[in-house]
Amino acid sequence: MTDFLSKVKRSALMATIRSSGNKDTELVLVQLLRTNGISGWRRHQKLPGKPDFVFRKQRVAIFVDGCFWHACSQHGHVPKGNRTFWRNKLMTNKARDRRVTRQLRSQGWRVLRVWEHELAFRNEQRLLRRLNEVLTARKDR
Repeated sequence: MTDFLSKVKRSALMATIRSSGNKDTELVLVQLLRTNGISGWRRHQKLPGKPDFVFRKQRVAIFVDGCFWHACSQHGHVPKGNRTFWRNKLMTNKARDRRVTRQLRSQGWRVLRVWEHELAFRNEQRLLRRLNEVLTARKDR
């Protein structure tokens, strides 16, 4: 189907749409944390990159990365339409993720990035092990 808006008008319209985050995937992790008695986390903390979950005492920042928006090597893809734009957008997102991770680590934070697909029930035990490892790791590592 042909777009009835010009590129300029379509761009202006799309610019008005604001991100609402990855609320559904975050809620899956909230449920996993609560079900397994993992406490001490907070959300909406003012840190570089706006981590989805922060364990201040352990200095752990957790990001839940969507497979599409963060270009997951297993499930991410570049849409067929406007490939150049999407390729640049997704690569920019990945570069920002690396920059934010480096910045937090330089400030003494441990960073855990959880892929959207890791929240599937079949991956739950592996994810719980990863969470436990990062939350119980000694600071001097």
